[in-house]
This record gives sequence, structure tokens and C-alpha cells, in this order.
Amino acid sequence: MVSAFWGEFLGTMTLIALGNGVVAAVLLEKSKAQNAGWVAIATGWALAVTFGIFIAKAFGSADAHLNPAVTLAFAIQSGSYEKIPLYFTAQFAGAFVGAVLVFLHYLPHWKITQNGEYKLAAFATAPAVRQSFANFLSEAIGTLMLVFGVYAVFSKNAGGITQGLGPFLVGMLVYAIGLSLGGTTGYAINPARDFSPRLAHALLPIFGKRNSDWRYAWVPVLAPFAAGAFAGLLLRLI
Repeated sequence: MVSAFWGEFLGTMTLIALGNGVVAAVLLEKSKAQNAGWVAIATGWALAVTFGIFIAKAFGSADAHLNPAVTLAFAIQSGSYEKIPLYFTAQFAGAFVGAVLVFLHYLPHWKITQNGEYKLAAFATAPAVRQSFANFLSEAIGTLMLVFGVYAVFSKNAGGITQGLGPFLVGMLVYAIGLSLGGTTGYAINPARDFSPRLAHALLPIFGKRNSDWRYAWVPVLAPFAAGAFAGLLLRLI
């Protein structure tokens, strides 16, 4: 099970299990971490990214993208697109399985949590102020910061020291994005991170769940893809 596919699959699964897991921990009733707050969520996501990258690399993905928008950006930047079908499949599938793991891990908590919004938030993002253009812009800006930050971390111009520290630095980048830019939409900045867990929310037998808010779902999918494509073009030109 050491291949680019399994690396991206298991890395993305870890990303979602730990990332959505911290959201569930903070929001669900009777969780020992209940009400720990936004800093706990941002910290959990940063660590989820860090160890998702380590696992992806250990199981065969040298790129460890874990994010279709990042895959698209670097495909455009390099002019090489052959990895896209394999990586996209692994990332969306891994994100779905990661969401199922969160459901199973917090199994008793869904029934005792009355707030349907909190249950959905443990799977997918939602805007603080619902305004499509502003929400799209927020997700696009966050994704641009992510792509350019990842590029900078692993750029030869950054020096060799960043190579070994890469996963930690990308985790810190996501931490910064979460703290500084995440308050508007919950910073999906990753189409697989939002779409696959939202689909899991729709399909799983979650007690008392609300609808999966598919009206909003296009924003955290299309905005990161658009920003990833734009960033890839800029990097190619630069």
C-alpha cells in the first residue's frame, strides 16, 4: 500500500479525521473539549495538515497535496496534468472516509446534541454572513495564501532548511490562515475537505441532522479551484 494514490488517500483521510474531529470535539454535547473555541479548532486543523502530510509521504505521495486545488495549481504551474485524475480520486475518497471516521468516533454524541448546525459544522463549512460574492472571495483569498505559501516553503529560493521542516511550516501556514482569514467562511480552502464530508453528512444516519446545505456547497468547491487555477497561472508566469 505504498503508492501515490494511497499516500494521497491516507493523508487526506487523516487530515479530515483530525481536522473535522477537532470541530466535533469543540461543538458536540458532552465532549470533554466542548466550548474550547476557535483557537482550538485552528490548532487542530494545523496539526491535522502537518501529520496528514507526513502520512501521505510515508505511504508513497512525494507531493502530499491533500487538496485538489493545490494539485490543480501545481499542475498548471508545471504544465503537467497526468497526476490530476489519480490525486483527485484519492483526495475526495480519503476525505469521505475521514468524515465517516469522525461520525463513528463521536457516535454517542450525535443523539444528545440538539443543534443541527453544530452537527453539520463537524462535517462541512458555512459562512458567518451568507453573501455569495463575499464568501467566494474569502475562500479564494485563503486558497491563494495557501498555494503561494506552499510554493514558498518548498521553493529552492527558500533554502534547504525549509525542506525538512516543510510539513510543520505548511501546518503553521494553515494555522495562520485559520486565525487571520477563517472567521468568515470557516476556511475550507480545499474542495475535497468540504464536498466529501458534506456528502457523508447527507448519507450517514446522523440523529436529528439538518439538511446538508447544498445551496452553499458550490462556494467552498469552486472558489478554491478558481483560486488554485489563478495561482498556478501566476506561478507559471513568474
